[in-house]
Amino acid sequence: MKNTRTKYPQSKVQSIAKIAELAKNYNIIAVSNLHKVRASQIMSLRKNFRTELQVYVAKNKLAIMSLKKTGLKNIESFIKNLKGQNALIMTNINPFKLYLMLEKSKVNLPARSGDIATDPIMISSGNTGIQPGPVLSDFKESKVPTRIDTGSIWVAKDTIVRQKGEKISPKLAGLLARLDIKPIRAGISILAAYSDGLAFREEDIQIDLNEYQSSISQSFQEAMALAIESSYFTKETITPILVKANIEGLALAFSAEYLTNETASKIVTDNLLVAESVMAALRKKG
Repeated sequence: MKNTRTKYPQSKVQSIAKIAELAKNYNIIAVSNLHKVRASQIMSLRKNFRTELQVYVAKNKLAIMSLKKTGLKNIESFIKNLKGQNALIMTNINPFKLYLMLEKSKVNLPARSGDIATDPIMISSGNTGIQPGPVLSDFKESKVPTRIDTGSIWVAKDTIVRQKGEKISPKLAGLLARLDIKPIRAGISILAAYSDGLAFREEDIQIDLNEYQSSISQSFQEAMALAIESSYFTKETITPILVKANIEGLALAFSAEYLTNETASKIVTDNLLVAESVMAALRKKG
């Protein structure tokens, strides 16, 4: 009887074993799509973070076989994200920090026909330095208002020519190249991540630091306001609580005309003003 089991070359067997070993030795497994990623960027990542992460490029079939071999809890939820050309990143850096770290390493590239805008693309107002000619039709097709001045094409106002997620046409790609606009943000990014049985999608680990800081600041202010209003003493609230209590106490004492060292001057002054007002009214009546 013939042996029907598939035999893999030794190099593939070693790759499967290596990936499985790395997956077990690190807490985090991430997958990065390699579309528009340059080899130099991968090499730079390996060099700069060689003690913190391992980057392994392998075909999806081998990666899937390797990860299944680990027996990790719920690994199937992560495996389904392995589509297209990918790299596996093994690390102990939490997925959120890893995402921010890789975002900083991205570069801007010229647009090509068929590229998808990674962010809104704007052509700014001002002198393009381009002489009038057939290129004017490209501006018109992209709905960019122009005027001719001193022998050059001027863009009349800032114009968004593509929104994020929209496809770039051949003419627009050529126009952006002539304007030296590099609108495609490219580099290594996290498509999905796995940590302790949990599979994260890209949208789960994306963090807007400005929005996050604003949210924390607002939450702190609201918590402080509630703690002060309810007289909840902490190191941060004790001073404003005492100031608030002092202001409210003085207001009550003034209203009740309760004489103390702090209130006497104002109470006497207020009553003197009232008396003078009454005297003035009486004099007016004769």
